[in-house]
Amino acid sequence: MEPDEAAERFVRVWERSWARYDVEGLLELYAEDCVHRSMPFREPHRGRAGLAEYLRWSFAQEQVTDVRFSPPVVGRDGVAVAEFRVFSQEAGEASTLAGCVFVRFDGAGLAVETRDYWHTIAGHREPEGALFFL
Repeated sequence: MEPDEAAERFVRVWERSWARYDVEGLLELYAEDCVHRSMPFREPHRGRAGLAEYLRWSFAQEQVTDVRFSPPVVGRDGVAVAEFRVFSQEAGEASTLAGCVFVRFDGAGLAVETRDYWHTIAGHREPEGALFFL
């Protein structure tokens, strides 16, 4: 699978599956031996089992109301990047999570390495100056 096609599939499945807490649907995007990094100073989540554990923990803390991903941008080296924005309720309070994901794919179009950078703010707000949202 070409990186452009893999990247488009990646963001569309994430957009749909995050809103449904569909961990199994998300895991289908990843190679068995994937490495996922969520925030720069956390230990990476290794393999589908490690990623599944992280996703279940993360999803348990939020009640998602809206998920949006930008169209992915794919570099010459095949690494894709996309912005995301999530409206949720946490402990009964409105919250916005906004960030970006970097993804490297294998030849089959599965994510072998991902890295997220994200921030949260109280209330539901669109990110200021988001580069890729239409």
